[in-house]
Amino acid sequence: MSLSEREIYLYGMTLMTTSHRLNGEFPQPDSYCEIAESHRLPGGETGTCAVVLGSLGLTVHLDGNFLGRNTHPELVSYFDASPVSLELMTYDPDFDGLEDVVFVDQNTRTAFGRFGHFFANKSMRRWNPANEKAIQQAKVVGLDPFFFEESAEVARLCHKHNVNFATVDCRTDSDTHRFSEVNILSAEFLSSNYPEEDLASLFTDYANHTSGLVIFTFGVKELWFGRKGQHIQRFTPYQVEVKSTLGAGDSFKAGVIYAMRQGMDDAMLVRFASATAAAACMAYPIAKFPPDLQKICDVAGESFAVADIADVLQ
Repeated sequence: MSLSEREIYLYGMTLMTTSHRLNGEFPQPDSYCEIAESHRLPGGETGTCAVVLGSLGLTVHLDGNFLGRNTHPELVSYFDASPVSLELMTYDPDFDGLEDVVFVDQNTRTAFGRFGHFFANKSMRRWNPANEKAIQQAKVVGLDPFFFEESAEVARLCHKHNVNFATVDCRTDSDTHRFSEVNILSAEFLSSNYPEEDLASLFTDYANHTSGLVIFTFGVKELWFGRKGQHIQRFTPYQVEVKSTLGAGDSFKAGVIYAMRQGMDDAMLVRFASATAAAACMAYPIAKFPPDLQKICDVAGESFAVADIADVLQ
C-alpha cells in the first residue's frame, strides 16, 4: 500500500484522555469538589498537537505508540474526517491501549495513568520505529523524545534528509537537541534535570550545542528564546481568561510547528506559538474546541493578524 504524503510527521504519544473540569480548586485529601463537566477525547502530547495542527488546516501523519482495543475505535472515529491520518499507527488487539484520567481546575491539571507500567515492560515495546519514508516526505517533523532509541532515530533521520523538526524537553548533550531546529524546554524539565544550574548559563549551553532555536518556557511568566551567539530574547505570554491549562504546552508546540511550516522568523514563531497556547487555554476541552487561525490572531491583537501570515505564505 502506498504511503499518502502529509505536510507534518508527528512522532510520540497519542491516547484517549478522560478529563474532568472541576468547579473549584483541586481538593485537599478527604474533602470534596464538584465536577462541572467531563469528556473522553484524544489526548497525549502528540495527539493534542495533531488536533491543533488539523484545526489549522495542516495535513498530519501520526506515529508512535500502538493503539489498543479500548482506544483504537474512538481515535479512528475522531480523526476520520480531519486532515490527520492514523495510517502509520499500529493496532494491537492484545493491548488495552493508552489512556489517562485528568482533573482540571483553572490553574492546574492533575493526571493519573499507567505510563510507568507501559515503559517498564522492556520485552514488550508497544511503539513503532521511525518511518523514514514519511519523514522524507514531510515538510516539518514534530518529535516527542520519550520512546528511547526509536525517538532518537527520528532525529537522526530528519538530520539525514534535511527535514527540520521541533522537539521538547531533551537534554543538551543529546543528538535530538543537537539536530533540532526548535527545542522547547519547560520549567518543570529544567528544574528536575538541572536543579543546580544557573538558568542563563544553562540557556547559553543549550544554544551552543545546536544551530537551532532554543526556547525556555515558564508557564505564564516571561519565556526566553534565542540561538547560538545571540543574547537571550524575552517574550511575555499573552494574558487571557483561562478555562483550562490542559494541553497548553502541546498547543504551544503545535504553534511552533505551524510557524516553521509557514517560514516565520524566530520572533514571529514565538508570538504565534504563545498565542496558540493562550487561545487553547480559553476553551475546554481542546479536542472539542481547538483553536483556529482567527482565534489565535485575535489573542495576539495588533501584534499579529491573519494578513501577516498570508504575507509569509506568499
